[in-house]
Amino acid sequence: MKYLVTASDGPGFASQEEALEVLQDVILPSFSKLIELEKKKKIIAGGLPVGDRAFVFMVEAKSNDELDQMLRQLPMWGEFDWEVTALQTFNGRAKQERQAVRELKKAIRAK
Repeated sequence: MKYLVTASDGPGFASQEEALEVLQDVILPSFSKLIELEKKKKIIAGGLPVGDRAFVFMVEAKSNDELDQMLRQLPMWGEFDWEVTALQTFNGRAKQERQAVRELKKAIRAK
């Protein structure tokens, strides 16, 4: 299954010391994990909206549980607001729409 993942409202910093701590202990290790997931082809595409404290990426996972575990392993998991959208395949949706067309044609003929 494919998922669109958005992490937004990243942490702000009250001081240079806090910025250093969060960047060093949370953000940079998260980048390392995201890069590793890209190499493993778990993250299909993604990046950061320019000038925003957010991440957007597409993930390939076998299940909701696998994706949940993947996200919870990111050091930044507790620092961002997460939105996950499960994506239906084009083929899967086309199959549903073809079935809807067949049913509509049948209903129209039955009038």
